[in-house]
Amino acid sequence: MDTKKLQRITKQIKNAYAEMNRKKGKEVWRTKDYADAFVGDVGDLIKILVSYSKKPTKDGYKKISHELADCLWSILAISDELDVDIEKEFLINMEYLKQKYFEKRTLK
Repeated sequence: MDTKKLQRITKQIKNAYAEMNRKKGKEVWRTKDYADAFVGDVGDLIKILVSYSKKPTKDGYKKISHELADCLWSILAISDELDVDIEKEFLINMEYLKQKYFEKRTLK
């Protein structure tokens, strides 16, 4: 599955939640709300990783996988809110890191 498809799925889910919240008379989530959720997801991920590093289990692995997916969804939701081309920015950043790594490696 490519990033564009993940972004489309994220947008569909965001729109469904927004519609549900409107119908219930609740606030529609904005960038800050998605960022707050992301921080919570990262916190949950860290707790699970700490436990998993001490005693790896199948259940722990499943929980880690779930939290990573939650984190990715939050990142995609934030990028959608801010109209950031996350795929493009990711590739730019990876190219920068590759160049930085190889520069250091060849300078040694």
